Amino acid sequence: MTRLARLITFAARTHAPYQAALFRIGLGAIAAAFLLREWPHRRLLYGDRSPWAPDMAARVIAEDHRFSVLLWSGGHWWFELVYHGAIVAAVLLMLGWRTRGTSVVFLVAVLSLESRNTYLGDAGDNAMRVMAVYLAFTRCGAVWSLDAHRRARARRQRKPAYDRAGVALWQGLGVLLLWVSDGFPRTAWAAVLWAFWAAHGVWYAAHRWPWGRQARELLDAATAMLHNSAMLVIAVQVCLIYGTAGWYKVQGALWQEGSGMYYALHLDYFMPWPALAGLLTHSMLAVYLLSYGTVVAQVAFPFLLGYRRLKNALLAAMMLEHLAIAVVLGIPFLSAMMIISDAVFLPTSFLLLLGAHCSRLTRRLTGAVVNPMAGEHPPSGIGHAARG
Repeated sequence: MTRLARLITFAARTHAPYQAALFRIGLGAIAAAFLLREWPHRRLLYGDRSPWAPDMAARVIAEDHRFSVLLWSGGHWWFELVYHGAIVAAVLLMLGWRTRGTSVVFLVAVLSLESRNTYLGDAGDNAMRVMAVYLAFTRCGAVWSLDAHRRARARRQRKPAYDRAGVALWQGLGVLLLWVSDGFPRTAWAAVLWAFWAAHGVWYAAHRWPWGRQARELLDAATAMLHNSAMLVIAVQVCLIYGTAGWYKVQGALWQEGSGMYYALHLDYFMPWPALAGLLTHSMLAVYLLSYGTVVAQVAFPFLLGYRRLKNALLAAMMLEHLAIAVVLGIPFLSAMMIISDAVFLPTSFLLLLGAHCSRLTRRLTGAVVNPMAGEHPPSGIGHAARG
């Protein structure tokens, strides 16, 4: 029973809060950067001027059991509202403002845009869609967020932690969800969104009334377990991405003979810098090393995570590889998604140093006494599983 109690106590703690916060910031920044970059072409890609007509999109969405709020109205102003609302949601998520609500709004925005035209993107949109689902189940605003700063200030001033703005946001989203529930035909997405809304309502109610102390403790433990499970699923998803990519390369004849990288660097669609690609493939020894090194790193990635020194060195190598891919192959958003996904495995000690350095830099640039992104220190015991 002692071991079982220890296991339950361990599972009821929020682990890897800094990794979740960094993942939230990175995901919001990537989405905002992509939407701003495509802003001049937004109507051609996802709006009323898109060659991919709404009826064709609706057919694919129905077959894949997806949804897109963009198809609820074909008007220009509705599209503009959704597109710019997605930008606002991404920025608010990055800043950590009311993350319980903004993470769900961000999820709806990402799924809507990606489902409107599934044939756009470079696989980074697929990773964004999957990770946005997982992020909605995490406590991504525990540190490095405006929410954390607000809670820390309330504790210093000995004020109740009742969040009026969060409750108002929750009520507004409930009214909106009630209005648009008919827009999710033959899918379970309406039930999922209603479950999110109901869970947040129970959370706010338990923190509003004094008699909800036991309920708060139970909800806190359940939320921590859900957060830990979501973080574990994110880690498994990254391992699956690398593992499947590596094993598929192993089965290919070009990668077996060590020339796969040569042909990858000479694809017309992925060659923004022909001179740079030619320089990298000029030496056959470099081609062999890049080809075999890529395969070995991807196949070995899931198996080396348990070894601290090897894991940290491998993470650095993978991030450098994705930076090179972003420049040489011209797919920056896919590379950015993989880099921020790799960051989930970074040790907590490194992230604490990174946060302290960013806090000092922010105070130096703004002259502020308190850094809003500094957040609060997690309770003792948090993040032990992520260190190293």
